Amino acid sequence: MTANPTPSALPSPTRSIVLLAVAGFASQAQVRVTDSLLPQIANDFGTTVGAAAMVVTAYAVAHGSVQLFIGPIGDRFGKYLTVMTMCLASSILVMACGFANSLTELAIARLLAGACAGWVIPLSMAYVGDVTPYDRRQTVLGRYLTGQITGQLFGQAAGGVLGDLFGWRNVFFILGAMFALATLGLIYELVTNRNTRPAGRPEERSRGFVADYKAVLSSPWARIVIAAVFLESFFGWGAFAYVGADLNQRFGLSFTAVGLIVACFAIGGLIYAATVQQLVNRFGQTGLAIGGALICGVAYFVLASGLAWWLAPLAVGLYGLGFYALHNTLQTCGTQMTPQARATGFALFSSAIYVGQTAGVGVGALVFDRAGAVPLLIAAGLALPAMALWFARELKRHD
Repeated sequence: MTANPTPSALPSPTRSIVLLAVAGFASQAQVRVTDSLLPQIANDFGTTVGAAAMVVTAYAVAHGSVQLFIGPIGDRFGKYLTVMTMCLASSILVMACGFANSLTELAIARLLAGACAGWVIPLSMAYVGDVTPYDRRQTVLGRYLTGQITGQLFGQAAGGVLGDLFGWRNVFFILGAMFALATLGLIYELVTNRNTRPAGRPEERSRGFVADYKAVLSSPWARIVIAAVFLESFFGWGAFAYVGADLNQRFGLSFTAVGLIVACFAIGGLIYAATVQQLVNRFGQTGLAIGGALICGVAYFVLASGLAWWLAPLAVGLYGLGFYALHNTLQTCGTQMTPQARATGFALFSSAIYVGQTAGVGVGALVFDRAGAVPLLIAAGLALPAMALWFARELKRHD
């Protein structure tokens, strides 16, 4: 695979990427934070928990769907500048959630916050692709994931712990302040690091939205990468979404215990991020894709077996390790599949994740209600390795 030679001539981009990881932390912390705040929100506005759940749906829809449109803007005006602008807007909108006087106002604020925060991670990864040589990109992206993973952990914990301590409104003020701090760091980097300021290559600025999307979708390799990450999300998240419910039903575990077990997924991801350099050097991209998917398969088969509840945290942690080994490989390929429209390509990549996850969870709901989680777990355990073998074969051909 041919890498863009330009990044190798640039000064070290480490600080700029670390600041983007901080922004990614703030963005990812928003995604699940309202789950455990729903009872407080419902009580405050005198409604039911089910009705209050509209704030979860509003954020998820906006966060996922906006990624269909962000790529050409990032390519045209500069990825770092665009991320900084959206972090600033997010800080204001997230804090606005805390001032909402009605459930409708809160849902609208969450919708707008999601529409802004959804820009951060895809454009950040596209920026990493711009400034990091391809032979080091998977390692750098793996370490960048630390911000996302810890943000996910923090968000899940913050909703419960901070909500109990300070109330749901103050949770949004705290999360908005995190976005504000990330914005200050990004502004400083834009002012002091000239490599964050270019608006893109001339050929990027000269094309329109339609041409950018055409450049991505006309590439056979880009279509393969996008299809692979769609399948990964469809089967992987379509099954994982029901692991907690399955543990509760089969073993009678409390929701606190289930939450702790599911959180082991992030621990597995952090283990991958800490060892990514050694893993890339040892196994390479195809080895990580196949090996990661096989680990996912083993983890799902262990969960499907239901032999003992205490195997679940080990299996979930193992799944986190395998998933990120596979996903990080796909991410790395996603940053290079269309270098001439990198942000557009990676935005479509991220959209495929959202669409695949949504479709997988929807289909999984039908299966779970009729036959339980076991068929979902087995299907994912078989499908992910099969997809990885196909993708690895295509990757070798592309190289």
